[in-house]
Amino acid sequence: MWTVYILRCADDTFYTGITNDIDKRIQSHTDGTGARYTRGRGPFTLEYTEAYDNRSEATKREIALKKLSRAEKEGIIKA
Repeated sequence: MWTVYILRCADDTFYTGITNDIDKRIQSHTDGTGARYTRGRGPFTLEYTEAYDNRSEATKREIALKKLSRAEKEGIIKA
């Protein structure tokens, strides 16, 4: 299973990513070994997740989510 996720950073920005181990990935963000964008922006709040059967589907959804405006992402999170 692959997970598409949205993190809220301490500076109130969003980070969208994919992983096949959400707990390990969040820990890597927290440790500063995750994505470059998240370094120095912790602590993080996991705001949203979606599960997919394969990496290809998850990647397509990640790309689509990254194209959304902040308001649209907030709408998805609240839904």
